[in-house]
Amino acid sequence: MVHRQARIYKSSPLTARNNREPKSVLQIMRLLLLLLSALLLVSVASYAQMGDERIDVLNAHALPLGDGKISTTPQRSYVMVCNPNLRGGGAQHAGPWIHGDTWDLTEKISVQGRIMWPEAQFEITSTGDERLVSRIIRGNGLPVNTPTGTFPVAFSDAAFQIDRNPNTIEQQNIALTLPMNPELAAAPSCVPMGMIGVALNGVAIYNGLDAGGRDAVAHEVQDLCNGHPQQEGQYHYHGPSPCLPEQTGKEKLVGYALDGFGIYSIYDAQGRELTDADLDECHGRTSEVEWNGKRQSIYHYVLTREYPYTIACFRGTPVRTRLGSGLKLAGQQRPAFGSPPFGPPRGFFPARPMPPMPIARPGFSQPPSDGTPTGDDLPM
Repeated sequence: MVHRQARIYKSSPLTARNNREPKSVLQIMRLLLLLLSALLLVSVASYAQMGDERIDVLNAHALPLGDGKISTTPQRSYVMVCNPNLRGGGAQHAGPWIHGDTWDLTEKISVQGRIMWPEAQFEITSTGDERLVSRIIRGNGLPVNTPTGTFPVAFSDAAFQIDRNPNTIEQQNIALTLPMNPELAAAPSCVPMGMIGVALNGVAIYNGLDAGGRDAVAHEVQDLCNGHPQQEGQYHYHGPSPCLPEQTGKEKLVGYALDGFGIYSIYDAQGRELTDADLDECHGRTSEVEWNGKRQSIYHYVLTREYPYTIACFRGTPVRTRLGSGLKLAGQQRPAFGSPPFGPPRGFFPARPMPPMPIARPGFSQPPSDGTPTGDDLPM
């Protein structure tokens, strides 16, 4: 019988170390991969944050006041009004946020209340052939998916001490036919004291003046969306509104002027805030924006936090409007929705509740004993 002797091999320290090395290298590689992944995520987040960055140029604590900046000819930082003989109206007293020739946006109060308008209606369609295409805008003037304050301003509202707006928000009849591809007119034309454009939520846009020729955005106490009604009940904005989601976007369309040109957001393509210095005498400029579904270089107006805020004069040819029993094209009677020739409304956006929006307002004690409630803007 052959006896085999079992051989027992003992690992030397060098052999044991070599056996552990593959496992240690694998662990190190895993750690490196985790580290690289974390760095990649941080880089992506930083890039996204940089892409969403906004650069504010104006000082919200000292915005220039636009009082008296009215002209009968095109002039940068002025409003070229059709009738410079304004009769007065608007706020009865200057708010404590007015400081000489500047005003503090962060100190201004708002009209109380948060009312939704489920009956709001607004639609934009187009019609025509390849050579002549029109943009058809219809609505009832109430804000779609957007709240308003409580009007008339209540006696108990702190705003009553400054601006006793007695007007009630009422439905209007907006029916506009605008050119899809507007052209510059031979010369700029004046803007009226009334609707000069319409926002994409169906709210009328006015120029930056109150009925007394003062800076409306600075003096008049508006609601949480920076809007209020005038004597005919038309709810409107005089400038930027926090309730327009795209107004802080980069060159985003927020509305249309009555000459067919677009009204765009506060920031340019790089996220820099635009001011009067960047714009022409009508408060617009020519740059590449998204227009009619494609990127193209076209003239457009710009919302700004600086007076005159919206449109200072028309660069195109505006359609004529007037207020009466609702808003209508000049010389044309517009029936209510559902009546001929419109037929039943199509493509309207139903209003949906919005999340609560905080309103900061300091408390005031007693309302003033003098002054008579007056309207906001003069009817056209």
